[in-house]
Amino acid sequence: MTVATVASRALAGIDAPEVTVEVHLGPGLPAFHIVGLPDAEVREARDRVRAALNHAHFEFPARRMTVNLAPAELPKDSSRFDLPIALGILAASGQLAVGALEGHEFAGELSLTGELRAVRGALAMALSARGAGRAFVLPAGNAPQAALAEGARILPAGSLLEVVAHLSGETRLEEYRGVAAAAQPSYPDFSEVKGQQHAKRALEIAAAGGHSVLMIGPPGTGKSMLAARFAGILPPLSEGDALEVAAVHSVSASGFDAARWGVRPFRAPHHSASTAALVGGGNLPRPGEISLAHHGVLFLDELPEFDRDVLEALREPIESGRVAIARAARQVQFPARFQLIAAMNPCPCGHCGDRSGRCRCTPERIARYRGRISGPLADRIDIKLEVPAPRESELVAAAAGETSESIKARVAQARGLQLERQGEPNALLGTRAIDRHCATNRDGDQLLRHALARLLLSARAYHRVLRLARTIADLAGAATIGAEHVAEAIQYRRLDASF
Repeated sequence: MTVATVASRALAGIDAPEVTVEVHLGPGLPAFHIVGLPDAEVREARDRVRAALNHAHFEFPARRMTVNLAPAELPKDSSRFDLPIALGILAASGQLAVGALEGHEFAGELSLTGELRAVRGALAMALSARGAGRAFVLPAGNAPQAALAEGARILPAGSLLEVVAHLSGETRLEEYRGVAAAAQPSYPDFSEVKGQQHAKRALEIAAAGGHSVLMIGPPGTGKSMLAARFAGILPPLSEGDALEVAAVHSVSASGFDAARWGVRPFRAPHHSASTAALVGGGNLPRPGEISLAHHGVLFLDELPEFDRDVLEALREPIESGRVAIARAARQVQFPARFQLIAAMNPCPCGHCGDRSGRCRCTPERIARYRGRISGPLADRIDIKLEVPAPRESELVAAAAGETSESIKARVAQARGLQLERQGEPNALLGTRAIDRHCATNRDGDQLLRHALARLLLSARAYHRVLRLARTIADLAGAATIGAEHVAEAIQYRRLDASF
């Protein structure tokens, strides 16, 4: 037999399109060519595969070998094709029965001694292999992650010899049946934050409805403390959402740790991060921070210190929950349904409005500083609140605030009402759903009309006020949005004029 085909997978975003590895042995001087848009990492497989086969005492054919990775127009990256290429060579040279390869998909990097090393994107590939109805053979180190794809048949192996023994019928690989248990993350507790009851209330509303928040206050007032504790009051992830989170992280450079199954991501990039680091990019696109925060929290501290282009890149993902990365050869989409929590100082020195009067910033400097955040971006943030310095009496008193668990219970109850009523958090309601589920009573309607005229709210801000008021009413257990709910929602938009 001079031609053999082996099934494998590439990565395109969080999808894993099928790749057929075709190996042909022909006459001519000994050579080894890999075609089908391979990158440098794939081309280097020639040396890894040769050394692994020789070390395992297989014959490396002294013939002209051509390995085609089809479809040819799909770029191929990563060392995951080492194992299928090696098996294709063995099958094409008659050292392995071709029929044994049927019903399987393979991925894995080979060491020079034939050991299998873990690769990126195991979960995404396992989901696709499950859909194709094939068993998935992969390195043992990837098995816990791949097993998150419920119903997939996962066959972990430690070396090339184990895979060949399985295909030859000598020693069968045991199917991996590990069950991932949801991790119990440990977050700092809200009771440790002294004072700031107004900010805690705002974060509770944000957690209940999935709303974005911008906290403005002097240095040292607890903005970062509050943000670090925010993930601890969010509702638990559903199994479907947890699978999406794991799939995104599995294709990232850092990979996904199965021990983090069911944990909401919390990402806090430094303000020096580039657009590609935040949104994603690269010649072969990888997810950025906004995608790694999918179904979790993206915390941007010192918001005005980020480059303007970086902040403007957030506008579309905040609305759509997805980010499209276009390159000359391909375009991929990553999910980016994150919850934005941002913090900033009120002025360049940070002490504008301080009781001590030590701020020396001119109005022009303050306007330029706040102007680094564009109006369209600020308009997309549901809650803007001031976080003033706590009073002396609050600082010296023992910490006796409400615990995260009690706040989380109210948040979970309100989120449950939303899912039962409309199947999604209030922050995701579209225009028709707002008309259906966010009706106000007579007093609330009059107050909202008055606010529209006085605050000059945009159409987007108007809808966001209604969504916010719906969340406040849900926390109060009210079926109809009243004037008190609208009033509280409107107060979180009073800082709009400063941007």
